[in-house]
Amino acid sequence: MASLLRAAGTWGLFPWRGYCSRGMQGELGKGFVEALKAVVGSPHVSTAAADREQHGHDESIHRCQPPGAVVWPQNVEQVSRLAALCYSQGVPIIPFGTGTGLEGGVCAVQGGVCVNLTHMDRILKLNPEDFSVVVEPGVTRKVLNTYLRDSGLWFPVDPGADASLCGMVATAASGTNAVRYGTMRDNVLNLEVVLPGGRLLHTAGLGRHFRKSAAGYNLTGLFVGSEGTLGLITAATLRLHPAPEAMVAATCAFPSVQAAVDTTVHILQAAVPVARIEFLDEVMMDACNRHSQLNCSVAPTLFLEFHGSERALAEQIERAEEITQHNGGSHFCWAKEAEERSRLWAARHNAWYAALALRPGCKGYSTDVCVPISRLPEILVQTKEDLKASGLTGTIVGHVGDGNFHCILLVDPEDPEELDRVKAFGKQLGRRALALHGTCTGEHGIGLGKQQLLQEEVGDVGMETMRQLKAMLDPRGLMNPGKAASSRRAKGWCGGKPHWLSPSDLLHEQSKC
Repeated sequence: MASLLRAAGTWGLFPWRGYCSRGMQGELGKGFVEALKAVVGSPHVSTAAADREQHGHDESIHRCQPPGAVVWPQNVEQVSRLAALCYSQGVPIIPFGTGTGLEGGVCAVQGGVCVNLTHMDRILKLNPEDFSVVVEPGVTRKVLNTYLRDSGLWFPVDPGADASLCGMVATAASGTNAVRYGTMRDNVLNLEVVLPGGRLLHTAGLGRHFRKSAAGYNLTGLFVGSEGTLGLITAATLRLHPAPEAMVAATCAFPSVQAAVDTTVHILQAAVPVARIEFLDEVMMDACNRHSQLNCSVAPTLFLEFHGSERALAEQIERAEEITQHNGGSHFCWAKEAEERSRLWAARHNAWYAALALRPGCKGYSTDVCVPISRLPEILVQTKEDLKASGLTGTIVGHVGDGNFHCILLVDPEDPEELDRVKAFGKQLGRRALALHGTCTGEHGIGLGKQQLLQEEVGDVGMETMRQLKAMLDPRGLMNPGKAASSRRAKGWCGGKPHWLSPSDLLHEQSKC
């Protein structure tokens, strides 16, 4: 065990995938597990099947692929030592937050060690005058906003799940407030990252939290959306916003999908500073009514919210009502009290679970395309027609204020034919978005399922550049292998499963072509 720990600083001397023991693929040797325990303590290491299976999947349709062990580090020093140890032995490293992802990002496709960061859950520093806060990876968005409640500040990025903030960084998450406050890409000022070999990087410099900089490459931006493939994010410095003086929410029903989406475009073109504008089709609205005990019309619906002073809100509301009425909107219901608004947005955030309730026992598959606002009516109307024609059970819901929407499709994972149809629907929709100059993923990430679409979106040179960056930071391809821009070409076998080419191996092979 001591020799394993000493080797952490000299990983290049050790054979590739030396951690594999005979027997099950990905099974970790006893000496290696003891070395993990020496770093974090025995209570914080588990090889139990239940723990491994819990950490081998997220909320996606991708099958469970458990790691060989799960560890719970307590601080950044332990994370650094774990990374060095794993790298020295060629052991894959899979970061884990709350497990609420939708693209298979935590599946341990080569086994290895899952590093659960939820025990690192401190809010390290609040800088109210500078509108920033530093959080560890176990802090979730709801916990942070509860902490900020009396400060006059808040953090507005709000994906449906109560996700960990550093997990939101890793997937470049978004949410209902993005139309006004931006996504995670717009709200991260600095990151503390443990690199694959154990070195510690502060992407904007130690302790810095400025609003803008022209100093060198944007390393912070490189790690936002990296999906755990470049390093382990152990702290994030986030941008905060003043809490609005007043908020008003509303729902409005429309005679058609076209009318609802046209209203969205017209509100944005009129420069109404809407904070949230969400679309739910009639199937989704019916599901939310039942799941969250709402009483809204079962029709294509917009959920809206406005932030500002009382006077500004009156002007925004008046203009929004004019536009919605012009497009045939009806049943305009306002929610002005905090409790009413919270109930409305809780229903929207629980839309995923409301959709799952339409087919109990089935899994959900969510598409995630995003297109320029001008192309939104075209793609949404066509997608609704395709969904009706497909015979699949599904809903449409989305952050239409920034051109992003989801089809939530319900699928029996034991039905291969239905699973193939769902995947084909998702790929077709992704390619339609690309044809309209959009993206295959607005906020969920690439994960395991969208790698071909990523290739089509960014092109050969784009993919080669991403793989070069990956090879520079992770030459052995051990950080969350098989995800995002990582190689998926098999090189050999270990214990009965393929072991994939590392990024540096892949680039070397390409150079010979």
